[in-house]
Amino acid sequence: MEELLSYIPKAAHIQIESFLRNMDVNIIVTKQRLTKHGDFRFHPNKKPIITVNNSLNPYRFLITLLHELAHFKVSRQFGNRVKPHGLEWKRAFQETLLPFLNPTIFPEPICTILGKHMKNPKASSDRDFDLVMALKKYDEQNEQQYIFEIQDGVTFSISNGRRFVKIKKRRKRIECKEIETGRIYLFSPHAEIQID
Repeated sequence: MEELLSYIPKAAHIQIESFLRNMDVNIIVTKQRLTKHGDFRFHPNKKPIITVNNSLNPYRFLITLLHELAHFKVSRQFGNRVKPHGLEWKRAFQETLLPFLNPTIFPEPICTILGKHMKNPKASSDRDFDLVMALKKYDEQNEQQYIFEIQDGVTFSISNGRRFVKIKKRRKRIECKEIETGRIYLFSPHAEIQID
């Protein structure tokens, strides 16, 4: 519990401790994974497991932990008979996060933006541009830029070294062409990039 608490805002420690007292689930803090912030795994004959990346800032870590705890609650009630991010999960996530939604835990503007997000939570908080940008202010600073900040036609690289050229903004995503293959990819506007 001590290690877990070191990753979340101090103002949430007592609530998390009391919340987890009644939960029969293993929570593991893992190394950073590029494709997800956390996950929930249910095994019929084993204790369920929640993993959360250790690289997240305290506010994103707490949101991710509560997201995965909502999956745990849904699995206890419905097993695997419902959609992973369906109505049952949305309600469970709202109920789980609501007691933590206050400015003593989440600073402004995160608290207000998160409140709006929770009216109809998405499968990933990364789909909410405003929430992502508010949370990124608490990440460790780096030399990356965001793809929405650059002009069309600019060449850039992503963390694995692959190179792209920005083509245009679609409705919510940004269309880019990989230089080596010529294939088209869609990026989230808040994707971190390095200008070549």
